[in-house]
Amino acid sequence: MINADEIKRVNRLEILMFTLGTKQRFGINVLKVKELMPCPELTQFPDPHPAVRGVVQLRGYTLSVIDLAKAVGLTVQDTAERKLIITEFNRVVHGFLVHEIDRITVLDWADIRPPSVGLGRNSYITGVTKVDNSLVQILDVERVLEDIGVYRVEGSETLLSDYSFDCKVPILVVDDSNIARKQTVRTLDQLGLSCITAKDGREAMEVLQSLSEGDTAVTEKVAMVISDIEMPELDGYTLTREIRHNAKLKDLYVLLHSSLNGVMNNDLAEKVGANASLTKFMPALLAKEIARGLGGEE
Repeated sequence: MINADEIKRVNRLEILMFTLGTKQRFGINVLKVKELMPCPELTQFPDPHPAVRGVVQLRGYTLSVIDLAKAVGLTVQDTAERKLIITEFNRVVHGFLVHEIDRITVLDWADIRPPSVGLGRNSYITGVTKVDNSLVQILDVERVLEDIGVYRVEGSETLLSDYSFDCKVPILVVDDSNIARKQTVRTLDQLGLSCITAKDGREAMEVLQSLSEGDTAVTEKVAMVISDIEMPELDGYTLTREIRHNAKLKDLYVLLHSSLNGVMNNDLAEKVGANASLTKFMPALLAKEIARGLGGEE
C-alpha cells in the first residue's frame, strides 16, 4: 500500500532545465540524466547526420553526441563552451549537447500540460509547463533519437511464431510519445493483437470510463492496459491508482512500460497497483510481459 509520502513522490516530476542558444528553456526528466559535464573532444566518423557531432569514450561507454539544437531544427550560433548531458533511458546511454544548463526544479505532474495544437504533429515537445512565469518545453528525446536514426527499434517477425493468443478484445496503449505508441502498436500487430490508443492518462481514463458503462465487465472489452509513466495531464502512476480505486476498473491488468530504468520505478509501480513494469523498448520482452498479462503461453 502506498503511503502519503510516496504519493507525493509519485505526483512529482523533477526536470533538468537548459537552453539551446535562445531564451527558450527546455527540460527533461532528471531520472533520465546520468551526468553533466563540459563537452569533451569528440571523435568524428564519416557521413554522420548533421545533428550528430561525433562520439566519445566515457566510463566504458561509446556515446553518440547529439547537437540538440540542430536535432530539433533550431538555427543558433555555435559556441565552444557547450555542456553535455549524459542520459540513460530505453536501455541506452547517449550524450546531448546543449548551450547552458539552468537548474533542476520539482513540479507536480498536474502542472505539465500537453503542447498546443499549433506546434503540429511533428513537434519534439511532449509537454509544457511554467517555471517563474516562464514557459518550459519538455522534450521528447525518444523522438529526437528516432528521427536522426541513432535510436531505432525494429520489430522481429519471429514474435509471430513464438506466441499465440486467443484474445478477441483490444489492449489499451497509453503513451504521450507518438514514437513510443507506434513501437508498441507494431509489436501488438506482430502478435496478432488489436489495440486502442490514448495519448495520456487523462484520455485513457475517459476511454476506460466510457467502456465500463453498462452491465458488461470492462475486462470483457479491454484485455489489459500498457501505459507509459511520464505523461502530462495524468501520469502512469496516477492512472494506475485511479484504475485500482474505481470499482468497475480495478480488475484490469496494468503493465507500466517506461523509458526510465531503476529499482525505484519498479517499486513505485508495484505500490500503486501495477501488475508489472518494464523498461522500454525490447519487443521480445514486451511480448513476454503481454503473454503473462493475458495468460498466454510463451
